[in-house]
Amino acid sequence: MSYLRFEKALMTNLEESLPRELIRTNRSGAYSCSTIVDCNTRKYHGLLVVPIPELDDENHVLLSSLDVTVVQHGAEFNLGLHKYQGNNFSPKGHKYIREFDCDKVPTTLYRVGGVILKKEVVFQHYEDRILIRYTLVDAHSDTILRFRPFLAFRSVRQFTHENPVASREYHEVDNGIRTCMYAGYPDLYMQFSKKNQFIFQPDWYRGVEYPKEQERGYASNEDLYVPGYFEMQIKKGESVVFSGSTSSISTRTLKRLFDEEVESRSPRDNFFHCLVNAAHQFHNRSKKDERYILAGYPWFKCRARDTFISLPGLTLAIEEQDYFELVMKTAEKGLREFMKGKPISVKIYEMEQPDVPLWCIWAIQQYAKECGEEKCFNMYGKLVRDIVEYIEGGGHPNLVLEANGLVRSEGKDKAVTWMNSTANGRPVVPRTGFIVEFNALWYNALKFCAKLAKMQNDEKAVAHLEEMAEKTKASFVNVFLNDYGYLFDYVDGNMMDWSVRPNMIFAVALDYSPLSQDQKKSVLDICTRELVTPKGLRSLSPKSGGYNPMYVGPQSQRDYAYHQGTAWPWLGGFYMEACLKLYKRTRLSFVERQMVGYEDEMVYNCIGTIPEMSDGNPPFRARGGMSFAMNVAEILRTLNMLEKYTYNR
Repeated sequence: MSYLRFEKALMTNLEESLPRELIRTNRSGAYSCSTIVDCNTRKYHGLLVVPIPELDDENHVLLSSLDVTVVQHGAEFNLGLHKYQGNNFSPKGHKYIREFDCDKVPTTLYRVGGVILKKEVVFQHYEDRILIRYTLVDAHSDTILRFRPFLAFRSVRQFTHENPVASREYHEVDNGIRTCMYAGYPDLYMQFSKKNQFIFQPDWYRGVEYPKEQERGYASNEDLYVPGYFEMQIKKGESVVFSGSTSSISTRTLKRLFDEEVESRSPRDNFFHCLVNAAHQFHNRSKKDERYILAGYPWFKCRARDTFISLPGLTLAIEEQDYFELVMKTAEKGLREFMKGKPISVKIYEMEQPDVPLWCIWAIQQYAKECGEEKCFNMYGKLVRDIVEYIEGGGHPNLVLEANGLVRSEGKDKAVTWMNSTANGRPVVPRTGFIVEFNALWYNALKFCAKLAKMQNDEKAVAHLEEMAEKTKASFVNVFLNDYGYLFDYVDGNMMDWSVRPNMIFAVALDYSPLSQDQKKSVLDICTRELVTPKGLRSLSPKSGGYNPMYVGPQSQRDYAYHQGTAWPWLGGFYMEACLKLYKRTRLSFVERQMVGYEDEMVYNCIGTIPEMSDGNPPFRARGGMSFAMNVAEILRTLNMLEKYTYNR
């Protein structure tokens, strides 16, 4: 039985099937996303969603959906599904679904009387092209297929509505048409592997509703334009391939292309393979042949902090060192440009955040462990030294090295850490001054840099770095460790944040820690008692003031809950690393049980991947973005650590 397979009973029950989403990507920024019953429930959903850099840096929904209708003896059976205002669903094609399988490619089996129709979907790698293969598995009489495309031509952050400006013009191309609703957009090519008839019948379908946007307190209605429909006869056993793209294709090649794309897909037949598949979806190759890591789907971009935190898990943990090096080459270019005060030429956002260079060193440190210290030194030794010297020399505008050996950042007016939610233009969690994970990362960076300097036999540099590290270590304990055995989240002059937050776990998990064994155990124990959930670490303890674990409601309400109790799987990765470092194999079974909580996510929410976060209270419902790179990365890294500890048992 397939790992990701859903029976008729679940598929026809919209309460069960609508919350389950599915995303396919082309590894160049474009994606195809909907629910497993092909009913779009977000404004971000669409069959063909592509970046259009000529317009802006957002993705744009060109082809929202493609309804297929089976026609026999003049009777029409529409297999599509849309939600309209007033909780009305039409045309309710989900009732014909017999099963849905997503082992290699998303496959839906429909049954209409004596007709069995199979639909398979792939997104061509590195091309803005969605391919759908329809196979008539069984039929007892002449059968016609009718395809009705729903067009949007809008940004994922906007809606389209009926208007007189939208162009109705279309042009015939090889077995299809091309059309473009608005100036500035590329043409949309809709083509089939088989000759067909296009019937021009323009109309607007009004009041399409997206319940996920309603939940989030946003506008939720739009109108979609249908230019007409394609029609063709199909015989039992015959397959027809549809291509939706921003470029034309020779339709004679469509069947072969579809087979090649399917063949290149790896099966999602277990938890690990699902995570590997999800990891590849974050790959992003630009036209300049630069390599990036997308922070997540559907609304995230390539962000510097997310890139460096995600990179080891998404590449090294699954033995894909080559992609680590390609992404690091692009990221290093942007980081060096920032350090030199030059305009950043790569498409990585938030390079100015003060902890970004520290996370870069951490990522390189993971490379050293997986690929060897000598290779690491040859490739990245100079970068590590340059970053440390840049910070030491006061080069960073918001990461200032103080006389006590700790680094300070100003975060009162603008969020500077991963806890970056804002309300009324101000950080919800104004972490400022000496920030705990910044300084844990700084100490770790100094020690790692000293280790690389030893490989070069640079005794003067080693002595200097070790002296700096010792000063940082003493000040870290003096400033952050409180009488209750855990660490202040940040200290700003006489202001000490007593909130129990997960950021102190980094001081335990990193390879070089300023804490003693007893101090590390004390911090870990408090994290275990107050922060651990089956879905990661809470961003705030229930015992701390302002605990708000439910990420629901309109934007302002969610902003105040974003880092006030929600649970984050990527933090759980560092927590489990700390467990294994402190308690070795005695915690293996505990970490394995934690993995079960993540594996449950494979068949809920966006199937086969890990969502952005969960509520901090039971039942720990998933929230936020449907797929989040740091979460997938840290679970993969944890599985890699588990394997090493188990192998060495």
